[in-house]
Amino acid sequence: MRTPMSLSTAETLAPRSRKVKILATLGPASSDPKTIRRLLIAGADAFRINMSHGDQKQKAKLVAAIRALEKEFRRPTTILFDLQGPKLRVGNFADGCATLVNGQMFIFDRESAPGDSKRVELPHPELFEAVRPGAKILIDDGKVRLNVLEADDTRIVTEVKVGGLVSDHKGVNVPDILVPIPALTDKDRSDLQFALEQKTDWIALSFVQRPEDVAEARSLIGERASLLAKIEKPAAIDRLDDIVALADAVMVARGDLGVELPPEAVPPLQNRIVACARQFGKPVVVATQMLESMISTPSPTRAEVSDVATAV
Repeated sequence: MRTPMSLSTAETLAPRSRKVKILATLGPASSDPKTIRRLLIAGADAFRINMSHGDQKQKAKLVAAIRALEKEFRRPTTILFDLQGPKLRVGNFADGCATLVNGQMFIFDRESAPGDSKRVELPHPELFEAVRPGAKILIDDGKVRLNVLEADDTRIVTEVKVGGLVSDHKGVNVPDILVPIPALTDKDRSDLQFALEQKTDWIALSFVQRPEDVAEARSLIGERASLLAKIEKPAAIDRLDDIVALADAVMVARGDLGVELPPEAVPPLQNRIVACARQFGKPVVVATQMLESMISTPSPTRAEVSDVATAV
């Protein structure tokens, strides 16, 4: 009996009748042409190129490999460039890290001096303008959680609610705040221009908070590619209909949604976002940790199978 990998090109890539598509992210373990070819044969319909890691030269090689497969199999596929977006991070620590203890005070400030267990630089002036007492600040994907006690233009004083180790440049989330920063950074603009030069099919816009973010990206893209808005900020939920109306597609980005919201809030939000996209007649992607266990095991868990089935 022949395995899928031994089938002829004509047999393997016959037209697929399923309406749900598979979007495969290309990472360190799946970036060589041979592996990309196997992914395409196995059933991938589209490939996501993540601009948060690597450089443009590396990404150009991925595009070339995918386009070569299109010629080999005489069948178009889809490339999606995922822009990094404005990632908030803490500064440096004198020892490279510091341990925060439950109940202690901890200060974010605008001083460039290395931090310690009492303070650290937060190199994002916009946050000092937006944060108010009572807001939550999360570090390292929510592993460390703090509540804001006081805030002004130079300092944010917090109380540690869930302590832990914080190291240099760890990510920061502020779920209660509409952060007054654009969805496109200077890096994103450069990567967007590069992606368009590579004739990408889709652009994914990260950390969308408001319809204006989508409109700005649309003005830069024009008709050269389709635009997917990633829903990963609670602020985006408040303007969901307006965002979906402006975008060509949306993504339920469950990773950051699960950091900024309680885990139990994500499943009903997933259903709501999918329903909204369907109402507008727009494609919708459900992403993050689909078949996560298969990184190290050959079979998915029953919970993962149920998760995929629910998305379908």
